[in-house]
Amino acid sequence: MASDNKFSYFFLGLGIGVAVGILFAPKSGEETREYLKEKAEEGKEYLKRRSHEIKESAVEAYEKGKQAVARQKEQIAAAVEAGKAAYREKVETANAPAPAADDLAQGI
Repeated sequence: MASDNKFSYFFLGLGIGVAVGILFAPKSGEETREYLKEKAEEGKEYLKRRSHEIKESAVEAYEKGKQAVARQKEQIAAAVEAGKAAYREKVETANAPAPAADDLAQGI
């Protein structure tokens, strides 16, 4: 959102600068056209550079998000496995045969 605002201000400033430059140009028409051409080229280079920076930051944010999702997925898988193991253990102890009375008597 803030970068949209910066671009708006950039273009507004560029337009005002061009208008004032043309109105108060102490140079000839040829020199003024060359000057405007250079400034347009500078603006073009700025936009290229800025778009490249934005693209790089978007790719970086995407990769960080991807890594965060992978970590969460691993944690959830580990939690599910722990839950399954606890369930199996509980079922096995519940289904284990009760010691016979003879076994209890021998233990005394």
